[in-house]
This record gives sequence, C-alpha cells and structure tokens, in this order.
Amino acid sequence: MGADTSTRFPGRTGPALRILLTAAAVAVGAIMVWQGLAGGGSADPTAASSSGVAVLDIGVLVFREGLECILVLAAIMATMVGDARRYRRPVALGAGLAFLASLLTWEVAIGIIDRLTESIPALQVQAFTGLLAILVLLLVMNWFFHKIYWTGWISAHTRRKKALLDAVGDPSASRTRILLGLGLLGFTSLYREGFEVVLFLQNYRLDLGDGPVFHGVLVGLALTGVVAVLTFVANRRLPYKKMLVLTGVLLGIVLLVMVGEQAQEMQLAHWLPTTTIPWLVGVIPGWVELWFAVFPTGETLAAQLLAAGLVLGSFAFVRHQVARTVRRASAVAG
Repeated sequence: MGADTSTRFPGRTGPALRILLTAAAVAVGAIMVWQGLAGGGSADPTAASSSGVAVLDIGVLVFREGLECILVLAAIMATMVGDARRYRRPVALGAGLAFLASLLTWEVAIGIIDRLTESIPALQVQAFTGLLAILVLLLVMNWFFHKIYWTGWISAHTRRKKALLDAVGDPSASRTRILLGLGLLGFTSLYREGFEVVLFLQNYRLDLGDGPVFHGVLVGLALTGVVAVLTFVANRRLPYKKMLVLTGVLLGIVLLVMVGEQAQEMQLAHWLPTTTIPWLVGVIPGWVELWFAVFPTGETLAAQLLAAGLVLGSFAFVRHQVARTVRRASAVAG
C-alpha cells in the first residue's frame, strides 16, 4: 500500500507460522458459526442473520487497522536490538495506554451520540454517522492518499525514533524526555488506528446494538493478536505487503457493503429518493442483499459504483504515476 515493509524482525517463516495462521482461521470460523447459531442463524448465507454479517465486516475492519498498527510498531522496534532492546518497553507502554485511550474514546463517542439521539431522530443520527465513517474509509482506501500520507506516517515515526536513540549517547539529553518521546511514538502508532475504529463502529452500534460489535471486535483482535505474537514474540518475518493487499481487498468489499447500507439508510431518512429498478426486483437473491447490501434501487447501486470507481481510480492513478516515473528514470539512465 505504498508503505515500506522491508523493516522486519529477524526470523524465518516456517511450519509454525502456517500452523498458527491455520489455527487462527479455524478459531475465527468457529466464532462465526457460534455467533450465527447463538443469534438464530446458520452457516447457510440465505438464512444468516444480519448481525452475523456485521460481525464479519467488523472483524475485517478491526484486523485491518490492527495490521497497520503492527506494521508501524514493527518499523519502530526493528532496530532496537542488543543494548537498545530495553527501549522497546516505553514504546509498548505507550501503545498500551493508547489502547486504553481508544476504549475511553469509545465511551465518549457513545455518550455524545446517545445525547444526540435524544433531540434528533435516531435514523438521521445513524445516517450521519454512517456517512462520516464512509468518507473516512474512502480516504483510508484511497491509494494516492496511502502513497503520500501512510508512507510519510511510517517515515516520520522512524525518523523520530532514530533521533531519540541517537540522543541516548548525548550526556546533555534528558533520559525522561527520551523515554516520553518513545512512549509517544507507541501511543500515536496505536491511537490513530483506534480512533478510526471507534468512528467506523458507531453506525453498527446504532443499527445492531452492542452484541455484534463486541463479537466482531473480538474476531478482529484475535487475528491481530496472532500477528502481534508472531511479530514481536516469535520474531517471525511476515509478508506484510501481501497481507495488506489481501486485507485491502476485503476492506474494499466491506466498503461496498457499508455504502449500500448507508444509501438505504439515507433513503429511509428521506435524504435520498428511492428509485426501484423493477427488472432487478426478484433477480437479486436475498442472501446477496443480506451479505453484500446490493439492493434493486438506482441510488444504492450508483453509490456503490461511485465508491468502487473512486478506489479503483485512485489505484490506477498511482500505478500510472509510478510507471511514468520509471519511464523517465529509464530515459535519463539511457
């Protein structure tokens, strides 16, 4: 996604990695089946409850944000070996505080939104929060944005870390300042992702309640925990770039689902008109509407096509810019 994924912990992938990843996949599958049965659903997508779909979507969202957080922390800690290993602790402490701050942000967000629903119709609040979450998710999924902002985010953290570690040998440098600086690096690495997750999940909470959100977050955190253990404890080299691409594709599907549901909610709130496409009624199976939020209305389909066009268009633009840069470099070299 434009990020530098070459900085990794030492170690090699092997059978242990495959076993752990397989175990994680089985565990997530078991959680999904259990949740579906507990909610009155089943493994059959035509009979699954909408909460089961939400659990899957939320799990993908949380895991994606967690994966990006791990990538930043891995870049920060990768060179902290030998005597410098002790400086991983303040970074880890800062990340831990950021997790607690994310939980506090969740409580604050719930309080604000619940107060809004006392004076504004809940459907309109839900439509607004969903629209805001989609705008942020579109920004996150924008490849041009990732090429500039995400790469710069990692680079800025890496430069700051290097400056702090270089100051360790300076007698005039304050040890407290160095430790606080490293803690702040850990804090910002996690809290940015935590804040985005809090924003993304508000619409799900308003629509489905706390239960599906809790289960979906557990799924995402379980997957994130596996990757974190492999990265920071088992010192495994993980294919972060491939994982980011894979989760990016899954996140793209979640984006389309969110856009379809959001457009329908805006129709219910009378923010958008509803233009039914008669020949699609009865053609789109019920499970497609349930799992992918594809509805037979012109507005919902147009919104999903627009979202897909923005993501794919930004990807094509970045690829074109990279190819043009390579051609220019080749021409100069030739």
